Amino acid sequence: MKVIICGAGQVGWQIARHLSGESNDVTVVDNNPELVRRATDTLDVQGISGFASYPDVLDRAGARDADMIIAATHSDEVNMVTCQVAHSVFAVQRKIARLRAQNYLDQAYSDLYRRDHLPIDVVISPEKEVAEAALQRLAAPAAFDTESFLEGRAQLLGINIEDDCPVINTPLRQLTDLFSTLRAVVVGIRRDGALFAPSAGDQIFPDDECYLFTHTEDMTRTLEIFGKTQSKQERIVIVGGGNVGLGVALALEARTERIRVKVIEKDREVAERAADALDRTIVLHGDGLDSALLEEANISTADAVLAVTDDDKTNLLTSVRSKELGCRMAITLINDPTLVPLMAPLDIDAYINPRATTVSSILRHIRHGRVRGVYSVGDAEAEVIEAQVLGTSPIAGQKVKDVAFPEGTLIGAIMKEGKVVRPMGDTRIEEGDVIAIFAMASDVPEVERLLQVSIDFF
Repeated sequence: MKVIICGAGQVGWQIARHLSGESNDVTVVDNNPELVRRATDTLDVQGISGFASYPDVLDRAGARDADMIIAATHSDEVNMVTCQVAHSVFAVQRKIARLRAQNYLDQAYSDLYRRDHLPIDVVISPEKEVAEAALQRLAAPAAFDTESFLEGRAQLLGINIEDDCPVINTPLRQLTDLFSTLRAVVVGIRRDGALFAPSAGDQIFPDDECYLFTHTEDMTRTLEIFGKTQSKQERIVIVGGGNVGLGVALALEARTERIRVKVIEKDREVAERAADALDRTIVLHGDGLDSALLEEANISTADAVLAVTDDDKTNLLTSVRSKELGCRMAITLINDPTLVPLMAPLDIDAYINPRATTVSSILRHIRHGRVRGVYSVGDAEAEVIEAQVLGTSPIAGQKVKDVAFPEGTLIGAIMKEGKVVRPMGDTRIEEGDVIAIFAMASDVPEVERLLQVSIDFF
């Protein structure tokens, strides 16, 4: 398939990396020649320097016979005009745009993006995606990474293994025998910075980062088995009252259970906007790094602090200071993935990477066939793919143990007629089942072949 990616920043580069690695014809467009050069030097893609919304630039990028265009520049307006030009001039059939300004996303104006108005097939909102990720982190405070699958019936959990974990030094095959009724599978382990899909003989060691697939009903028990306890989040302090912080606060206010939320925002105008939008949430104007202001927000009794300003260093330092003042848990928004290794030394419990959430959202919309969900793990090191098994798939009718999955691939869960089951060797995969597969990035093309799906949208 021929794809044009407009914007060679972090999101555009990662999408280009995924698609070019799957033998698609990818062209990257950016008005920054250095970013274009980085993409062409490191990836198997073509590059065009210029403004993505200009018809002649899109023409040079091959828009006349392109199947899809992904507009992910830093400008909402450029992304919208790019999709319009791609539609009106070049008749590109599928157009995806990243839009950040909430004014463009108001449900009252959803008709704006119809084909006869402003033709955008899929609108991606990073702020909404990040806010949803933050809510998932709050729902599973013992995990540093979470994502829902199989209609919310299964969860992917990323947890840090501590010295007191009850199952350290235990081969994974023994866990199956010890906890025969537990619907949970260890699908990934990061050790010494390297992520891999474990075999049945592998063990878990202290300081490992483990990715677990678990039935939602078994989540609390699964965490306890791995030495984690779930605590109820009743008092939350949000540092940053912009689109992400405000989105989280509004979602928490909408819940039936009583959750006390306080928002700290440095910019007076943004703070006033948040205060006007919220009913039960206290909004404090000031610097989240100010110890006195954190104490005024009762940070010492807070169950969690969520640092979601647009500055990574502020988020890191705010989280550290909040933990020092007695806050039980810190969740930090981090744009720069090179800062992630600092999380553990700084005692920060969980992080959210906007790039990863946006990339996952875009992949979810461009992987078609019967793919229902895609989640990018770590720094695009692996993916979790949720897909419905087709009758023509090579795996349909086979037992799990008989499927020739790549070495870096594990089945996390299978949903049969609405019921989630733990995949065992004798479990038969049948047409219509929905399957969630953890796959290292290099193995994704082979997994798609086994599922007989592709990103082709025809």
